[in-house]
Amino acid sequence: MTREILVVLHAGREKNRRTAAAVAHRLAASGVRLRVIGEEWAEVENGDLPASLTPRIVEGRPGCAEGAEVVLVLGGDGTLLRAAEMARPVGVPLLGVNLGRVGFLAETEEESLGEALDAVVDGKYSVEERMTIDAVARLNGHVLVRSWALNEATVEKSSRERILEVVLEVDGRPVSAFGCDGVICATPTGSTAYAFSAGGPLVWPQVEALLLVPSNAHALFSRPMVVAPDTEVAIEVDPAGPPAVLECDGRRNVVLPPAARVELARSNDPVRMVRLDGQPFADRLVRKFDLPVRGWRGAPQSGS
Repeated sequence: MTREILVVLHAGREKNRRTAAAVAHRLAASGVRLRVIGEEWAEVENGDLPASLTPRIVEGRPGCAEGAEVVLVLGGDGTLLRAAEMARPVGVPLLGVNLGRVGFLAETEEESLGEALDAVVDGKYSVEERMTIDAVARLNGHVLVRSWALNEATVEKSSRERILEVVLEVDGRPVSAFGCDGVICATPTGSTAYAFSAGGPLVWPQVEALLLVPSNAHALFSRPMVVAPDTEVAIEVDPAGPPAVLECDGRRNVVLPPAARVELARSNDPVRMVRLDGQPFADRLVRKFDLPVRGWRGAPQSGS
C-alpha cells in the first residue's frame, strides 16, 4: 500500500508553490504520495511524476487526514491552525515547516525542510500531544454552539464603542466581574500568541495548565491567572450589556447575545505534533523573539 502524507499549503505565494512541488518530487522519489487540498494545489506545477504517485486531491474538511502518516504544513501559524482542524479528529500528527514570518507553532524552518522530509520518510521522529480547549456557549441553558481551540478561546466585545461586562467563574465559583475588551482562555501552546500580546505569561508546552488573561480590563483585579488543567472556567456576558463574540483560534466565530454563558474546559482530544530534534523550548523562544542572551556563560563544567 502506498504511503501518503497530507500537505496543507499556504498557496498565496509563488515561492510556497514551488516549495510544494519540490516536496512532491522529493517524497515521490521515496515512494511516498501526497494527499492535497484541491484549491491549494490548483496552481502548483507537479511536473513529471509517476501516475501512481501523482498528488491525490481531497476536500479540506475535518478528518480528511485519516489514513495519512503525517500532515505536512507548509506556511505559517495560521496554516497550521487550519491544518489542525483536518488532523485532530483522526489523531494524525502535524509537522509544521515555517514559510511565514514568526511561525511559532512550526517545528522547523524552510532551510531545514530536506532534513525534515528525510526524518518523515525514515520514521525518525517523535510525537507529542498538545492540550486543547473545548468551548460551549449557552443561552438560558440551551446550547448555541460547541467548538474547540488549540491556541485560545476568547470572549470579546463585538462593538468597539461599548465595553464588554463579564463575570469570570472558576470551578463553579465567581472570581471577578469587570468591564473589558475581552477574556482569553489559552493553552500553553497558545501562551505565545494572543495571550502573550495581552500581557499573559509564557508557559512551556509541557506544562499542563489553562491561562486566563483579561484584555484591557477596567478593574483593580485583572491579572492573568494560571489554573489547573482540569479546571472548569465560565465567562458570563452581562444581560444588560452589548452582545459579544466567541472566537476559537481566530477561525471559528459565533455571536454571543447578552446573557450568554461560555463554558471552557480541557478537551479529551489533543492535537498531535511531530518533534524532530528535541530542541529546548528556551532555544525556540530566543530564536523566534530574537531575545538578547549576550553575556551568558552557562553552568561551570564539573572538574574545571
